[in-house]
Amino acid sequence: MDAHFLGIDELVETPSVAVVVDVMRAFTVAAWAFGQGAEKIVLAESLDEALALKARHPDWVALKDGPPAPGFDTVNSPGMLRSLDLGGRTVVQKTTAGTVGALAVKDASLVLCAGFVVAESTAQALRTRKSDSVTFVVTGEGGKADEDLACAQYIARRVGEPGTDAAEYLRRAAASRAAAELTQGVRKGVHPDDVALCLELDRFPFAMVAAPEDSLMVLRPHTSI
Repeated sequence: MDAHFLGIDELVETPSVAVVVDVMRAFTVAAWAFGQGAEKIVLAESLDEALALKARHPDWVALKDGPPAPGFDTVNSPGMLRSLDLGGRTVVQKTTAGTVGALAVKDASLVLCAGFVVAESTAQALRTRKSDSVTFVVTGEGGKADEDLACAQYIARRVGEPGTDAAEYLRRAAASRAAAELTQGVRKGVHPDDVALCLELDRFPFAMVAAPEDSLMVLRPHTSI
């Protein structure tokens, strides 16, 4: 498998298969939402769109980056989300990088959204797909976020080498700028357990596939691709 690692702004053409990586915290949060029973996640293009969708569907759960805000039910924090019962609910998610990355490759034939918590399931989906070329979208810090790059490189290697040791990749993520900012309270809307939850390898047994549905980009869990 030929793996390419690109930032969002480096995407010059639509890849055939894309893996959009946001470890801290969008796609860790998404995985937790499915773990808490959510049926689907709508990836909103803007805060205004998220609020409009929430207004149209009051039973949907809207979340965003940063501190709590009017109109939103919660924030982009796995530590906070894990206490919510989302059984059968639709979540609307708008984040700074993760949702932007997924929308940037919405025309790809397969879009997987990933973090360490779904690493093996994502690698298995790529093995099943047997794609010659996969583009990993490193969403944070203009493609330079080491927690996202480490996760992307780990998943890419694990496709061909299922026994790959995750320790060094997790160490890089733990030492990343994002981890420090979350730990030090630089970022708002943070739970003390967020970094640890983002580094839980293979916490969930599903891959997450994003695809257009009724003009929206919708993320769903899949145990087989």
